Amino acid sequence: MKLKLFRTGLILVQLFTLVSPVRNTHGRKLDESVAVQMYEEHDHIVVDNGFVKVTMTVPDGFISGVEYNGIENVLAGQVDEDLRGYTDVVWNEPGNHYETTRIPCQQYGVVRQDDDQLELSFTYTYDPSTGAQTDLPLNFEKRFVLLRGVSGFYTYEIYEHLEGWPDLNIVQLRDVFRLNEDLFSYMVVSDDRQREMPTAEDRALGQPLDYPEAVLLTHPSNPDLTGEVDDKYQYSCENKDNQVHGWISFEQKVGFWMITPSNEFRTAGPVKQDLTSHAGPITLSMYMSNHYAGKDIDTQFRDGEPWKKIFGPVFVYLNCLEEDDDPLTLWEDAKQQSVKEIESWPYDFPAYDDFLRSNQRGIVSGTIRVYDPYSVKHTTKPHTCYVGLAAPGEAGSWQVETKGYQYWVQTTNSQGNFEICNVRPGVYNLYAWVAGFISDYKYEYIITVLPGGEIQLGKIYFVPPRNGPTLWEIGYPDRTAAEFYVPDPNPTLVNRLFDSNSPNKFRQYGLWARYADIYTDHDLVYTVGLSVYQTDWFFAHVTRQIGPKQYQATTWQIVFHFQNPSSASTYTLRIALASATFSDLEIRFNDPEAEIPSFKTGQIGKDNAIARHGIHGLYWLFSFDVPGSLLLPGENIIYLTQTNSTTLFNGVMYDYIRFEGPTSA
Repeated sequence: MKLKLFRTGLILVQLFTLVSPVRNTHGRKLDESVAVQMYEEHDHIVVDNGFVKVTMTVPDGFISGVEYNGIENVLAGQVDEDLRGYTDVVWNEPGNHYETTRIPCQQYGVVRQDDDQLELSFTYTYDPSTGAQTDLPLNFEKRFVLLRGVSGFYTYEIYEHLEGWPDLNIVQLRDVFRLNEDLFSYMVVSDDRQREMPTAEDRALGQPLDYPEAVLLTHPSNPDLTGEVDDKYQYSCENKDNQVHGWISFEQKVGFWMITPSNEFRTAGPVKQDLTSHAGPITLSMYMSNHYAGKDIDTQFRDGEPWKKIFGPVFVYLNCLEEDDDPLTLWEDAKQQSVKEIESWPYDFPAYDDFLRSNQRGIVSGTIRVYDPYSVKHTTKPHTCYVGLAAPGEAGSWQVETKGYQYWVQTTNSQGNFEICNVRPGVYNLYAWVAGFISDYKYEYIITVLPGGEIQLGKIYFVPPRNGPTLWEIGYPDRTAAEFYVPDPNPTLVNRLFDSNSPNKFRQYGLWARYADIYTDHDLVYTVGLSVYQTDWFFAHVTRQIGPKQYQATTWQIVFHFQNPSSASTYTLRIALASATFSDLEIRFNDPEAEIPSFKTGQIGKDNAIARHGIHGLYWLFSFDVPGSLLLPGENIIYLTQTNSTTLFNGVMYDYIRFEGPTSA
């Protein structure tokens, strides 16, 4: 055995010559006897466990190559090394332009090396003495972990903003893997979202649509894709469902997968939506972004605020098949591997002290009930309820919280029991929301989780806002617009993956323009008691195009009959919104021409969910006290006008509307 020594910073590393690697093939007996090894190769470090061989640039820490199953490089070898596997951040110092930085590290070293595990560290250190506005004011450490007998590698990152450093806005943090286009053409995001994808050249030759991400494929290399729309946002996913996605090479019968075993480090809660994989072929691990929320969730550091957070580890998993096997079984295997990774969380192998093991974390449990005095049973056991721990704040603040860790569970039994495990020690609020009820719950006391501690809260009660009995309602309160009418797309702008029966039909491009196609000479009118919200309430309240780059506000009507309104009483109108994009909703009762609206929201929202094919963005709830003097005996009409009309994409998505009577005596 030949021994070689080299110095990386203050760490002395032993490098050994490699023995012949053992390739793994899904379905075959694996040889786990090959030790994890590494060696130098010009300006690169190569690590190998017999399953995968990963090449990284030094000291930058970019992944330039992944050799697997006889394939020299599953990454895009035709592009520069810093564009194959990298971490990037979109950021600015307030008042400056936004920068997109592929973080180049300055030093590297070995944290742990033995036959079973190799862990490398690449670091970028901010030097405030330079004062350069182009220098990212963060400390960054990127770690790679290779384990014996594991078909893939792990990566995690540590970010730190020290006290006294410049003010900073972070818009996005992510890992990017650009794959070999000659190998990978079949993308999988979920069981019902997987297909042959266009190439980057197909997109470049296509017809640009209303924004750069959306392209009509006019001359694709695969003629079956001709006339389809490709848009990376069509493959977005909520955090809670974004556990595994990736690509399959049908020719080589190889899969490349991004597995995320925990959401604790992702931002803005379980229903925050983000990108997954998309044409390129590209696979992403999105840690932080303002997609589907806008600048309301930009991470902002002011007045020298200190911060430190660990993102990951995530697992890059590779698998392959025997020659005659169905390549789609690679997806089934990737899902099974994802389950194993989730069950192994928190991992016990990271050699970073602040990554806490299970016995260093705590548990919070309890039982949640819903109390509604106007339901048949005043106290309800929720069937679908999300309960979570996040940084202290107001009820619902978790959906814009990005600096800390969040822990969420979904109650799946009829009792409303919940148990939140593996919580990092810290100070939290407990939050919840329940399908079928409006608003957010927040437990009244701060919760302090200690290492190894168990907190049992017993029964807690969520009392949704309610002033009186329901006189009428539109929709179902689940924080999305999914239950409303989603039209078929323009036949010339179709992604055939989302047919009329698909639960993801709302992901079709251009549905905002279908409103004007359906309501050609008048706006939507909904009559309580006659109309049906599943077919008669359009999923998004959008503008109407009246000329080139000219748009008009639209006014929707809710018609309802009231025999004997009490002029001395106060009624309540509650409007829950699933999305808002630079919108200002004005509400008028019985007089559409009234100069001053009865109520208005003011300008709200920047989530852009309408353009990005999301059935929701951020959740908003408005409650308006309606004097009985505004109501008429007989027919009443509520006029809803979304007044901002500068673009196609100004608009709101309603979640639920309820009109309540006065409080019963």
